[in-house]
Amino acid sequence: MATPVDNPQLIDLARHPGVVAVVGFSPDPMRPSHGVAQALIASGVTIYLVNPMYAGQSSLGKQILGSLAAVPEHIHIVDVFRRADGVPPIVDEAIAVGADALWLQLGIFHDAAVAKARAAGMSVVIDRCLKIEYQRYAVGG
Repeated sequence: MATPVDNPQLIDLARHPGVVAVVGFSPDPMRPSHGVAQALIASGVTIYLVNPMYAGQSSLGKQILGSLAAVPEHIHIVDVFRRADGVPPIVDEAIAVGADALWLQLGIFHDAAVAKARAAGMSVVIDRCLKIEYQRYAVGG
């Protein structure tokens, strides 16, 4: 079930995203992960691009990292652009690095991974776009 747009955790995360790791980032400008990362960077949000397939390459003026463990700062939001079956290992890695929140982008659902993230004390947003919610609450509201 998608997180309601009036959910207090969603609003707080959208207003104060802190450091965001975009997992599943694609250097292809036609991919949603690219557009979301680009818009958030342009808005001044601290973004790390994460995708082991492109690790070491550059995009949007940043180096693409191979894992959450490679992010040199505390991660506030792990913003996931992966198929649902790829979410559990991302949650495990997010827990291992002590990330504060898991944000599953539009169309991504995985009940067991969400339950595990919540059990580890992470805030969770499901089936929402961080760019849209950031623009709604931080920029526009």
